Amino acid sequence: MAKEYVVGVVGAHGVVGTQIISFLEKRNFPVSEFVPLDIAAMAGKELTFKGKSWVTKEAKEGAFKDLDIVLFAAGGAASAALAPVAAKEGALVVDNSSNFRMDPEVPLVVPEVNAQDLDWNKGIIANPNCSTTQMVVALKPLHDAANITRVVVSTYQAVSGGGGRAIAGMKEEFEELATKGSVSSPKVYKKQIMFNAIPHIDVFEEGGYTKEEYKMVNETKKMLGEGVKVTATCVRIPVWYGHSETINIQTEKKLTVEQARELLKKAPGLLVIDNPDEAEYPTPLESDDQDLTMIGRIREDFTIENGLNMWVVSNNIRKGAALNAVQIAETLVERNLV
Repeated sequence: MAKEYVVGVVGAHGVVGTQIISFLEKRNFPVSEFVPLDIAAMAGKELTFKGKSWVTKEAKEGAFKDLDIVLFAAGGAASAALAPVAAKEGALVVDNSSNFRMDPEVPLVVPEVNAQDLDWNKGIIANPNCSTTQMVVALKPLHDAANITRVVVSTYQAVSGGGGRAIAGMKEEFEELATKGSVSSPKVYKKQIMFNAIPHIDVFEEGGYTKEEYKMVNETKKMLGEGVKVTATCVRIPVWYGHSETINIQTEKKLTVEQARELLKKAPGLLVIDNPDEAEYPTPLESDDQDLTMIGRIREDFTIENGLNMWVVSNNIRKGAALNAVQIAETLVERNLV
């Protein structure tokens, strides 16, 4: 009989937490006992998993002692305080926050890209930023074939990347526009998001780049290597779910469009939709029920040597967060690391 595991989800009632639970069930992860964890106010509430009701427990010291794996989806403060506690109590932690991503002692993992880094984990594994995740899945097969030296990426990110509050805020702006014709004041960001585009995700840091942009730079280097230079501009757009990215790459070795397309078609986790003459290319709306990262508009950049452009779309709550976390857990099991 295959081994089963006691699995916990911290932030079980949140946007990402509920998706993690759904993927654990849908992908038939080997769970012997399910333990939903959340803030004290949620303790005692029931959640259904695999046809059975499970009572939510408070996420606190002592709550992790009997867990084999715990997936954190509760936000930065909770992860910073409790992920090390969970690891110390013997649970293997997969964390969705940014707290541990650049810690040299913590693997930062997308299974299609660098599953081997799980082998040196010390109890905590970091899940990358959603915009980085979809980009490195698309870059990996091209990097392996031709050695990517430079990446220029611009993102068009859905409001769900900002959590439930951002979703509610855009909905409020939409309803105000529909009933009154204008938005009296921004409801979640510093500027109105409906019918707008905001080149500001997270806080601004040194050099005029945002923290989100630096995440894409630094996380990509950690997973693909320091030799990959990355520059990013991250923009929030009025879309519910699905991040889109225009990615320009330069490679050491020449790749034709046809070669790149074939490499991407054969790579795990990707779906190539690239027939623009028939309006066949991915859009964020089409990512609603899609677990794969979608790629289209693959074309040569004629302004540089060995340059390619492509359009990459992925559901930020699925592959960008919940699905990748569950895939990390699956890979830990496959590699006999639990």
